[in-house]
Amino acid sequence: MEFKEKIDRINVLANKSKKEGLTEAEKLEQKKLREEYLQNFRENFRKQLESIKIVDKDEQ
Repeated sequence: MEFKEKIDRINVLANKSKKEGLTEAEKLEQKKLREEYLQNFRENFRKQLESIKIVDKDEQ
């Protein structure tokens, strides 16, 4: 499943949860998708932080 599809599915499950509730299978799917999303977010954020270079104007 592509990243965009995962986000769309997370949103569908969240809306359904608010309106009518989820089955146990849907709750497990939602938990798994959220964990995958957070893992991906953390990896990307860590890469961004590692690529940041601090420049001191006095050193130029």
